[in-house]
Amino acid sequence: MAETGKGVTAGKLAINVQKRLTRAQEKVLQKLGKADETRDVAFEEMVSNFNKQMNEGTKLQKDLKAYLTAVKTMHEASRRLQDCLADMYEPEWFGKEEMDALAEDTDTLWLDYHQNLTDKSVTCMDTYLTQFPDIKARIAKRDRKMVDFDSARHHFASLQKGKKKDEAKIAKAEEELGRAQKIFEELNVELQDELPALWDNRVAIYVNTFQGLAGHQERFHREMSKLSQNLNDIMTKLEEQRLQNEEANHSESASSPPKSAVTNGSDGELPPGFLYKVKAIHDYAATDGDELELKMGDMVLALAFDNPDEQDDGWLMGVKESHWVQNKDISAKGVFPENFTQKV
Repeated sequence: MAETGKGVTAGKLAINVQKRLTRAQEKVLQKLGKADETRDVAFEEMVSNFNKQMNEGTKLQKDLKAYLTAVKTMHEASRRLQDCLADMYEPEWFGKEEMDALAEDTDTLWLDYHQNLTDKSVTCMDTYLTQFPDIKARIAKRDRKMVDFDSARHHFASLQKGKKKDEAKIAKAEEELGRAQKIFEELNVELQDELPALWDNRVAIYVNTFQGLAGHQERFHREMSKLSQNLNDIMTKLEEQRLQNEEANHSESASSPPKSAVTNGSDGELPPGFLYKVKAIHDYAATDGDELELKMGDMVLALAFDNPDEQDDGWLMGVKESHWVQNKDISAKGVFPENFTQKV
């Protein structure tokens, strides 16, 4: 017999073409109301539920994978942020080793979270959806076989009602009807058993998927919260270290003579209450008798207030260095705005 393609003979192709033609004719007659159609309302509801279940599962799978992609993106962003902090963190700063360990723990936590979501929730949905294509194909096959059954039933009935009865044709039509009915009913019974069970199984799938997702989220955020608190503690202590160093530097500056006092012999003796030296960076016109007139470039020796309570915010007490060097007295001392000067 002539071959028309791999594994397909001309005879087989002709049979398939004839089947499609017969089905098409049967569907036309049914739509025109000239032939009755086998209907099963309960089965149609099962198919409607199946299609809804498949669409919902596909959407959930898509959204889960989008969520997983977002988690991966957040992991990469977190890693870059931790790397940036580690690069900036100087060795002498507080908690350098703890900071490096924290960065490693954070990266591991993100990796575990991503892997758990993949292994449990996403893989569960992937496995769940693998069964739908086969069932969908068998539903479509059942529909075709139902049309074949209706066509065979109508053909057998028409031969029985004919005026000239051909017993051989009637017997053959009855045989074809029995075969078509058997194939259809086998598919129909299988699907009637599977579809309700599949429909009921969706509850367990959704519970397992979201229960696992919620559990992984809860553990991840709980552990991440601990790491975040550790990071906050390190930053707090680093700030305390900075303030302590600043206070130490300020105390050292206040208790030591300015560099010029060491190198300049004319300033070897300092006035009582001397704190540090400043340089006027702006002119300042005194508006009161207790204020010190300043010209840009004036060197001023800052002095402690006799009564600290008398010091206003932003104001210093001092005497011009030139006056002190010449007169060795602080009778000309006065207050001046701190922001008009800078330390030297």
